[in-house]
Amino acid sequence: MTVRKASGQNRVWQRMLSGRRLDLLDPSPLDVEIADIAHGLARVARWNGQTSGAHIFSVAQHTLLVETIMRAQDHEVDDRLRLAALLHDAPEYVIGDMISPFKAALGDGYKSIEKRLLAAIHIRFSLPPVLAPEIEKQIKAADRGAAYLEATLLAGFSESEAKRLFGRDPGLPDEVREDYLTPWTAAKAEKRFLDRFNALQV
Repeated sequence: MTVRKASGQNRVWQRMLSGRRLDLLDPSPLDVEIADIAHGLARVARWNGQTSGAHIFSVAQHTLLVETIMRAQDHEVDDRLRLAALLHDAPEYVIGDMISPFKAALGDGYKSIEKRLLAAIHIRFSLPPVLAPEIEKQIKAADRGAAYLEATLLAGFSESEAKRLFGRDPGLPDEVREDYLTPWTAAKAEKRFLDRFNALQV
């Protein structure tokens, strides 16, 4: 599937609350604002909203969980890697969160848009456009650990099914699990995402 630049009257940009217009096919780092990312991710539901709780389990809360798992697994991980983990799903503030089976069905077209957006976001916040494979592997491992917890505690998966699909329980302390796996309000998710982003700035 080839993604082509739209022509004529086809609109390929998204207007953000900040006033920025982000071109989906040719995104500029200059049009990326962390406030827009935090606002959007706090309102995008993981698991297509098929989770228990009074609120959606947002992508913002998921990214905070991933960064927390990475920190728990490697206390020496530096702030730039933690920031990359926090931003690993940042393109979803504009394209939404699609479940993995649907991403696979869409193929390379979706992936190419996602990669362009992530590269622009990385550049905006002084990260490499493309992360080194070993860093991507570390983030992916934490992401799968988060998926295991979300699947078993929120999305109705059995432990055996989640283990087969996502791997093992990352072994977070009970109080951390209770905090990060209790769906927050959008306002709380947005604030905590921004607070963590600001704390990781170096």
